[in-house]
Formats: sequence, structure tokens, C-alpha cells
Amino acid sequence: MERSGHSPEDGRPESSSSRDDRKDAVVEAAGQAVLEPLADFPRIDLRNGVEPWDTRRTAGKMLRSRIAHAAHADLVSGPDRPDPVSLIEAAHEGRQPHLIPLRVARMASSPFAFLRGAAQVMAWDLAQGPRGVIDVVMNGDAHIANFGLFGSPQGDVVLDLNDFDEVTVGPWEWDLKRLCASIEVAARDAEVPRSDRREALLSAAAGYQLTMDDLAPRGSLDVWQRASRADDLAFAGAEIDERSRAVVDKAVEKARKKNNQSLLDRVGERRTDGGWRFKEEPPILVRVDEATREAVITGLERYAETLPRERRFMLSRYHVVDVAHRVVGVGSVGTRAYVALLCGNSDHDALFLQVKEAVRPAHAPYLPGMPEPYASHQGERVIYGQRLLQAVGDPLLGWTTIDRRPFYVRQMKNMKGEIPVARMTGQSLLYFSHAYGALLAKAHARTGDAAAIAGYCGHAGRTDLREAIADWAAAYGDRNAEDHATFLKAIESGRLQAADDPCL
Repeated sequence: MERSGHSPEDGRPESSSSRDDRKDAVVEAAGQAVLEPLADFPRIDLRNGVEPWDTRRTAGKMLRSRIAHAAHADLVSGPDRPDPVSLIEAAHEGRQPHLIPLRVARMASSPFAFLRGAAQVMAWDLAQGPRGVIDVVMNGDAHIANFGLFGSPQGDVVLDLNDFDEVTVGPWEWDLKRLCASIEVAARDAEVPRSDRREALLSAAAGYQLTMDDLAPRGSLDVWQRASRADDLAFAGAEIDERSRAVVDKAVEKARKKNNQSLLDRVGERRTDGGWRFKEEPPILVRVDEATREAVITGLERYAETLPRERRFMLSRYHVVDVAHRVVGVGSVGTRAYVALLCGNSDHDALFLQVKEAVRPAHAPYLPGMPEPYASHQGERVIYGQRLLQAVGDPLLGWTTIDRRPFYVRQMKNMKGEIPVARMTGQSLLYFSHAYGALLAKAHARTGDAAAIAGYCGHAGRTDLREAIADWAAAYGDRNAEDHATFLKAIESGRLQAADDPCL
């Protein structure tokens, strides 16, 4: 290796342009060794292999010459940054107007709730910073509230990412930064001291780094099959502590009670003819008119065509008995989200399907996005992304079109539960921060180049990337607090209308 600043040929001082040319050549050569995250494969080539994992790991290490770890610490700021309220108002376009005040009220309730609903704001901020050449199928909204428990087709309860509305192809580090920013903001809301917040951020980045390093040499089939069962939550670099184990056990016990029958008992009521219908809880759960009901049923019949044949056969044993509109989440409020009640073998054999409108992802203005045909239907984009990122998933995932709007479909209740990370302190906050970083790495490794990412991140002893990500997240906590204050002023001035009760 020649010394920096000297020409290898004759020992004369090397010009800055020559050094840049050599650096560009190194980056280009490394980039050519990195696996593409996603492509449309009408046919696959099983005659030619890819570069060995250790070669790709070395390529990832070489990419640090383009973007040093320290560069990730910088939160770009400047006078050209858009007004955050304007970005949020733009995201309201196409939503149901009567529900926008409820969305505004929910976002206003706390800085963490604001962060959840302001994906478009962070997308702009991330796009101004450094972007590497290693892309993955990224979740796009990997904050801590978008991880949770759900049931596998085999009846196991797993912990994983569980929301994919913003999924697209893009840089892995953007997901990691959003995860860490959400930890910082939620911990501030919980009045966690600054030093403890810092440890949690470092723990999340370490969970990502160590897990990617562990996955780098493993076979692709092994990586794809790695589900994190709730009864075995050991991650690279972290064993679950007794207190965190108790939190998981309590959440699993609660999740196991969430199924179609328990939901029927909670939201259903008997009609005068003895059949079932939804029990209205305005404005959260409201039955729809007959035209909308028919449109949703027709949409579900089309959705069935996106299921594997054996799942379609199973679904044919059910019929729709009622349809309602159900408000969900924070960022999703205002989109059209229906829930259909189906009955099968008897009127106690209930199946609830959520039919949720899919809108353009927050990162769309800054990234090429999914390849065709997945980019042309937003519902298909969401479902395809979910199938790629989850080790185990809902067997009834599919997509459809209703009134020329794209939707995706999934089961409404499937042993779903949440881990209250946003309210945690101490060792549990450290453990779950590490765990969510590890889960994000597992998701990225399924479509990204784990070896190249591991090479870029470095081995376990290398902490500079962790420190940089933690610096960025802490700075974003300050920015999010400022944006939330600006949002509240917009409500006070009458620019935005907020519902009286955000808890509706």
C-alpha cells in the first residue's frame, strides 16, 4: 500500500485529483462486488455464483473510503430545510378530511407521537446526509413502536418488525438512524437521563453491528429462516435479563389471548336476526354504507387472486358478514382502513381481515424505489416488502384495488402484542434497544448483502460507527423537539385543526 500523498510510480507528490481518482476506483471496484438488494427475476441463473462472502466483506470495508464512519454523526441543517408543518400537510393529501384533525391531535400528544407521524420530515433530513452504496429492502419506518409480537402459522409467538407501509429499497443506515432516533425521543419522553439514553443508542447500534457480523458468513437459507421466537430471544452480544424476560412473558400471555374469537367478543354484536355485526365505536369503528360494503367485498374477491392457491382454497370456506371502517395508528390516520368480519364453519368460526389503503412511501421523493411490477401498485409494494423482511409472516397477506385506490390485506388479530419499550428505563431499555437493532439487521440481511454491510460496520471491537449513529440520533432528538414545538404553534394559530381527544 502506497503512502498517502505520493505517486506509486515515481515518488513525486500525488495531486488531490489523483487521490480522488484512486478513491473513486476503489469504491467502484468494491461496489461491483456487492450484491444487489432486489430485482425482478423472471428467470434465475443457477450456473454462475456470486463473489464469496469474505470478498464481499472486504469490499464493504473498502467502502469506508467513500463515507467514513464519522460522517454519519452529522445532522445536516440549513436555511433550505422545508417547514416541517408543510411536509406534514403535504402528507395529508388524499386522506379522509374528517379524520385529519384526529391525526393532528395524536401527533401533537407527545414528541414521540410526532416522530411516528412525521416520517416525511425525517425522510427529507436523511436524504440530505451521507448515503452509502449498499442498499437493502428497507422498512422505511423502523421506529420502536413498529416492532412487536405476532403469531406464526405454526402457532409460535415471534418478535419482529410488524409495519411495512413505508417499505422501499434504500440505504440500510437510514433505517438504523430512524430506530435510534425513536429510542432517543421515546426515552426523553420517559425522562431517562442523558447518559442512559446514550447507552441505549450505543446498544441498538451494537445489536445491528454484531448481528450483521454474525450473519455475514452464514448461508442464505440459514439467514432467511432465522425467526426470533419469544421463548428464545438471545441475540449476538446480549442475553435477555430476568426483568426483560418477565416483560416478554407478560406480553406473550396477553398476545395469545388476542385472536379472532376474542376480537369477535369485543367488537361484535348480534343482529336481530341472530347474525353478527360490528358494534360501532365512533369515530374509531364505524359501519360503512352498502355501496362501500359491496366495493370492499369485491376488493376481497380480487385480493384472493393474489394468494397462493392453497390459501385461496381455505379462504373460499368463509363469507363476509359485515364491513366497518376502523381508524388505526398515528401516521396512518386518515387513510382508508376497513375491517371485514367473515364467518366459516359456523358463526363462531370468525376471521377478521384488515383492508388498509397503501399510499406513496415517505422516502419515494429521494430513492428509486422498488422495481417493477411492485412499484406500480402500492399495496403489492407493501406486501412484497413484508414478505421479504419478515422471517415468518401472515399466510393471508395480499393486495387489491378498491375504487381505483391500492390496498393491502392482512389478518386483523393474529396473537399480536407490543413490548412497551417507549416507557422503559434501565437494563430493559438497553436490552430491547439491542434486540431491535439485531432484528433490524436480520431483516436487512434477507435482501441486502450482510457480508458487505458487516465489512463496512467493522468487527465487534470497532465502536466509531456506533458512536456516530448515537451522535446523530441525539441531535435528531433536539430537532424533533423543535419540530414538535413548531407543530403545536401551528395548531395554536389555527393553521392546523386538532380533534379535542387524541385518545379516540
